[in-house]
Amino acid sequence: MEQKWEAKVCTSLEKAEPDQIWPFFQDFFGLHKWFSGLPNCHGIHGTNGEPGCIRYCSGFGLRQEADEIKWSKERLVAIDEAQKTFTYEMVDSNIGFKSYVSTIKVVAGGGGGGMVEWWISLEPVEGAKLEDLVAKYQVALQLIVKKMEEDAVSGSS
Repeated sequence: MEQKWEAKVCTSLEKAEPDQIWPFFQDFFGLHKWFSGLPNCHGIHGTNGEPGCIRYCSGFGLRQEADEIKWSKERLVAIDEAQKTFTYEMVDSNIGFKSYVSTIKVVAGGGGGGMVEWWISLEPVEGAKLEDLVAKYQVALQLIVKKMEEDAVSGSS
């Protein structure tokens, strides 16, 4: 059996503090508000932000087929408000990911500011390269955090 793919991407907070950004990540069912590449995300089981809840996301994919909507169902495994971290897993999808687990952490910086870290672990995807996946996640995280920071400083959600 092949080794799992594991990677981490991160981006710095430039306009907002970790305490301003963390509440956006706690809204597990609301990822679409901050990620334009994900037009649809909503809860299908449980209470938003509580371990065991499941969200349905659609509209993105590692490889986009013509006229095929990519979707996933993701379960919140754990959330730690004190550490500003949460872990989720993909329980079903048509994306081609298997054994997918992801952890996001909002980290305070030494002199203010901070960063957001996103770890991913999954079985290798046939016909894909880990470095391409990492590049997509890096761009996605930068876009998500930029939008969250804009909303944090403007006071909207």
